Amino acid sequence: MKLCHSLVTLSVSPPYSSLSRHPKSLSSELPSHRVNVAESLHSETLKILEWPSVCTQLAAFTSTSMGLAAAQTARIPLGKCPDDSRRLLAQTSAAVDISQPLDFSGIEDVSAIVETSVAGEMLSTRELCSVQRTLRAIRALLEQLEDISAQNDLSKRCSPLLKILRNCNFLTELERKIGFCIDCNFSVILDRASEELEIIRLERKGNMENLESTLKQVSARIFQAGGIDRPLVTKRRSRMCVAIRANRRSLLPGGVVLDTSSSGATYFMEPREAIELNNQEVRLMNSERLEEQAIMSLLTAETAQSERQIKYLLDRVLEVDLAFARAAHARWMNGVCPNFIAEGYENLENNALSVDIDGIKHPLLLESSLRKFSDFNKSSSSLSSDQESGITNSRIVSGAFSFPVPVDIKIGHEVKVVVISGPNTGGKTASMKTLGLASLMSKAGMYLPAENNPRFPWFDLVLADIGDHQSLEQSLSTFSGHISRINKILDVASENSLVLLDEIGSGTDPSEGVALSASILQYLKDRVKLAVVTTHYADLTCLKEKDARFENAAMEFSLESLQPTYRILWGSMGESNALTIAESIGFDRKIIERAKSWVKKLTPEKMPKLNSVLYQSLVEERDRLETQEKRVVSLHSDVMKIYHEILNEAEDLDGREAALKAKETQQIQQELEVVKTEIDAIVEEFGNQLRTTSRDQFNSLLKESESTIASIVEALQPSNDVEVEGSFHTPQLGEQVLVKGLGSKLATVVEAPADDNTVLVQYGKIRVRANTSSIKAPSDGKDAMSLVPLSRRKGWRTKNLKNLRSLSETRKDEEIPFGPAVQTSKNTIDLRGMRVGEATHHVSMAINERGSNSVLFIIHGMGTGVLKERVIQLLRDHPRIAKFEQESPMNYGCTIAYIK
Repeated sequence: MKLCHSLVTLSVSPPYSSLSRHPKSLSSELPSHRVNVAESLHSETLKILEWPSVCTQLAAFTSTSMGLAAAQTARIPLGKCPDDSRRLLAQTSAAVDISQPLDFSGIEDVSAIVETSVAGEMLSTRELCSVQRTLRAIRALLEQLEDISAQNDLSKRCSPLLKILRNCNFLTELERKIGFCIDCNFSVILDRASEELEIIRLERKGNMENLESTLKQVSARIFQAGGIDRPLVTKRRSRMCVAIRANRRSLLPGGVVLDTSSSGATYFMEPREAIELNNQEVRLMNSERLEEQAIMSLLTAETAQSERQIKYLLDRVLEVDLAFARAAHARWMNGVCPNFIAEGYENLENNALSVDIDGIKHPLLLESSLRKFSDFNKSSSSLSSDQESGITNSRIVSGAFSFPVPVDIKIGHEVKVVVISGPNTGGKTASMKTLGLASLMSKAGMYLPAENNPRFPWFDLVLADIGDHQSLEQSLSTFSGHISRINKILDVASENSLVLLDEIGSGTDPSEGVALSASILQYLKDRVKLAVVTTHYADLTCLKEKDARFENAAMEFSLESLQPTYRILWGSMGESNALTIAESIGFDRKIIERAKSWVKKLTPEKMPKLNSVLYQSLVEERDRLETQEKRVVSLHSDVMKIYHEILNEAEDLDGREAALKAKETQQIQQELEVVKTEIDAIVEEFGNQLRTTSRDQFNSLLKESESTIASIVEALQPSNDVEVEGSFHTPQLGEQVLVKGLGSKLATVVEAPADDNTVLVQYGKIRVRANTSSIKAPSDGKDAMSLVPLSRRKGWRTKNLKNLRSLSETRKDEEIPFGPAVQTSKNTIDLRGMRVGEATHHVSMAINERGSNSVLFIIHGMGTGVLKERVIQLLRDHPRIAKFEQESPMNYGCTIAYIK
C-alpha cells in the first residue's frame, strides 16, 4: 500500500515527498552522479544510527493506518530546510499543548481505491463508501481542532495544526453525491440515484407482484388437484416456477420444466401464463443492472478526477497524525523542544556554543530503561504492604534511571572537528550516535530526551561511518571498505553537513593510520559544519594545539572501579586504559607486566604520572563545578518559588483589601445591631422591674442595669495600651507573633533570631525577614481582648444580660411573693384531648391573660408524655414565666407555672 502519493504528482510542496529525507538543495548543488551516492550514504547512515528503531517507537503513538505504515517503514519526513524543521517542531509543540486526543476514526487509506479508479476499473459500493467516510472524517478532524482552539483559548498555539487542514478542498460535493446515491449502511444503491433506475425498479416491483400472484394461484390449483403435498413457489435458473409431482405434470399443459428434484419425483415447472412475466422480469433485471453500473461508473470517474485532491487530503491527515504521535512520544520520554541556531551564528561571542545539549540520553537505551521501570511498577503494585512497596520502588527508581547515563555535549561555535578519545566500551560510539540521532529527530520535528533547552545547528546531511558492531547487526569493516566509505563522505559532504567517523584510520599501520587520519581531519575542518570522530591515536589530540577549530573530548574512566562512567570530559585527552581493562578481565599477570614495560620504553618517564595527576585534577574540578551548579540551581529554584508566592499574594491586593474592609464593616454593623438590641432589652427589663419594685430598691436596680450596660460598652472598647519604646519581644522558634509590617497579622517564627536583630517569619505561603522591633507577643494585657473575635465578645455581653436577669429574678423571688397556689377554675387550663399545636396556643393565651405574680395550673395528663414535654419547653422559654413546678403526688398530671 502506497502512502503520500500526491508528493509526486502535485505541484504544491507537501512535506512528505520521497526526497524529504534529503536536503532540498541536494540535486541542485551536487552533480547528478553524486546525488545517487549522497542518497545511498544518507540511507545507510539512517540504518547505522538505528533511525528505523526510533521510527518504530513513534509508530506506537500513531492513530491511522497511514501513520503506522509510515513510521514502521521509517518514512517519517525530515525537514528539507531549517524552516521546514521549525514548522514540524511548531506542530509538535501545538499538539503537546492539546491534552485531549483527536478522533481519527473513520479515516482510511483509500489511496489504493483511488488508484483503482484511475486505472479504469469500476469501484464497488463498499469502496465508494470508504471514500465517502474518509472525506467526512477528514472534515470532522478540522472541526475538532477548531473546537479545541475555541474552547481552550488556544487559537495561537493551535495555528500550526490548523494551517495543515485549512484552505483544503474537502470534496464535499463528491461526498454528497456518494451519500445521495448509496446507502453505506447496507452498501446498496438507492432508487433516487437516477430517475431511470427509480422507474425500472417500480416496473420490476409491479411485474414481480403479478408474477408471484399468478404462481400462487397456479400452485394452489395444483395442490387442490393433488399434484403436490403443499403449494410451493420457488426460483430455478433465475426464473420463478412452481413444484409439481412428476406423474402429475399434465396439470400444467404448455409448461416448461426448469429443474427436477434429486429423486426425480418432483418437477419445477414454469406455467405457460408465467412465461411472459418471467421474460419481463429478466429484461427489467438486466436494465436495472446496466443502470446501476452506469451510476457506479459515474461515481468512479468523479473519484478518479479527484485523485490529486484526495491524496493531498490523505497527506494532510498523515501530517496531523504524525504531529500528535510526536507529541505523545515527547510526553512518554519526558522530552524537551530543541532549538536550531540561526544562520550566521559564527558572529556570536567567543564563549558561545554551537552545540549546547544538557543531559541527553540515547532514545533506544531510554526505551529499554522505561520498559523495565514500567514492568516493575506493574509487578510492585501487587505488593500488599505499603512499606515493602515503598522500599522496592526506591530501589527500582535508582536502578532504572542510572542507565542510560545522560551526556552533556558542549561544542564551541568556532570548532569544526571534535576528536573523542578514551577507553573501549567507554561510550564514545554511543555518544556520537546520540548526537546524530538528536540531529535527525530535531529535523523530523521530534522532542529530545534531554534537559533544559538543547541548541545546535541544522544539518542538511548526516553522514556516518561507524564500524562498531556493539549495537549494529553487521560485522566490522575492513580497512579498504572503511576508507572507501570515508572517500564517498568527503565527496558529497557540504558546508552544512554533520560527519561522524568511528575509529578513524584504524585497521592499518598506526603511523600511516595517524598520518592519513590527520590529513582527513584537516580536510574536513574547511568543508563541513561539524565533524565528530573517535580514535585511540593520541597524536590526533595534538591538532588542537595548532588550530582552534579542533577540540578534544575524553570518555571518563574510573580508576577505582575500573569501569567507564560514560561521561564526556570536554577539552580533555583520554587514555585507552587498555592494560587496566585487560588486567580487570583476567589476563595473565606476566603478559600485563611485559606490556607495561613496553609502554615505559615508548613513552617518557613522567608522562603516566602527569597524565594521572591531570586527569585526577580535572575530575575534582568537574565534581566541584557540578556541586556548585546544583547549589545555584537549588537557590534559584527557591528564589523563584518565593517570588511566585509573593506575586500570587500581591495580585489584586486592592480588591482583597476592599473586600476585607467590607467584611469588617458588616461585622461591626451586625455587632452594633446586637448591642442595640441588648441595651433595649436591658432598658425594657429595667422598666418592667421598676413597676414592681419598691422605692428603696430603685438605687440597687439602677446600679445593676448601669453595670450591665457598662460591661457591654467595655467589651467594644479598643486596646489603649501604648507600646513602650525599646521593650522588644524576643521570639522563639515556632512561636506565633504579631508582625507590624504585615498589618499586625499573626505569623509563625520559622528561624531563630539572627545577630542583626532580624527574624524569619511565615505568614501563609509568604516568608519574610522582619526586625525584632516590629514584633510583639499576642498575649499582653488588653491586646488579648483586642484579638478576641466579635462573636465571643457578643457571647460575653449576652451572658452579662442573662446574669442581670437572673439577679433580678432572684431578688423578686426573695422580695415579691406570689399568690396562694390554690387551684380554681379561673387559674386552671385543661389540655387533655388536644393536639400539641392546639395545646401550645391555649397555654400561650392563658399566660398572657394572667396578671403579675399569679399562678397558673396546666393539666396535661399522663398519656405518652409528648404534651407534657411541649408544655415544659414552652414554660422554660416564655419570658413571663418566673418558675414552674412539675407534677407531684399532690397534683398528678398537672404543672404549676408562676407568672412574673
